[in-house]
Amino acid sequence: MATTHIGLDQLPSAARAAVEEHTGPLLTVVEATEGFNSEIASRVTSATGTWHIKGLRTDHPRAWTQRREASIAPFLTEVAPALRWRVKTAGWDLLSFEALDGHHADYAPGSPDLPEVAALQRHLGDTPCPDIELRHAEQRLERYAAGPDDLHFFAGSHLLHTDLNNANVLINNRAPQGDRARLVDWAWATRGAAWLDAGYWVIWLTASDHTPASVERWATKIPTWHAAPAKGITAFATANRDLWDEISTADPAPWTLRLTTAATAWHEHRKSV
Repeated sequence: MATTHIGLDQLPSAARAAVEEHTGPLLTVVEATEGFNSEIASRVTSATGTWHIKGLRTDHPRAWTQRREASIAPFLTEVAPALRWRVKTAGWDLLSFEALDGHHADYAPGSPDLPEVAALQRHLGDTPCPDIELRHAEQRLERYAAGPDDLHFFAGSHLLHTDLNNANVLINNRAPQGDRARLVDWAWATRGAAWLDAGYWVIWLTASDHTPASVERWATKIPTWHAAPAKGITAFATANRDLWDEISTADPAPWTLRLTTAATAWHEHRKSV
């Protein structure tokens, strides 16, 4: 379920003061309109720089997501904005990230952003999985797999993002071609089979008006995909169809229904392969 955003000016005075110890007096604050997980999501500028700040109350049910992002950030130097500082005070946990100039990835057919996202996933495939606490992909998908024999397809030792929502991919057009995309929101980072992120991308591309057959061609541009057994891909498609059906039943918002339709279409395609 989405978390309601509040303005940075609604933080307790002690928390705002702690932020300005890092930034100096703020000149501009732009509240984000995207994102589901943070109560605070702001781009702030002062005389000394610009930052993206995201935060939750320390007693929020998803406070663990802040801890996860803080613990994994040092290991993501090639694929994510850098974590600059963290403030925990007055009942709030605030993370400040490098503020990138760019736009959210466009997943529409023919978009020039698609090769950049494929390149990003190639970089991610080469990123070592840190020795920190992470859930395992087979644990996350256990309830949705067609049977226990499918779970071994999802197991592995690779670092996964698992939420390839286009709003989680930033494209910086000032960066060199082939290195313009970065992934944000690492709360659901997972340890598992290296090809799974390409599979998650397939679902989001299908939800962006691609055909299931054409999105699998995009997946082939990611080396890890070639290690995926055909039965494993079909098992993954089945699990995600059931996952999104559960999500959209509990929260029938337009975007969840769109993802359910996409996951179902991919599953039907896999049955015919």
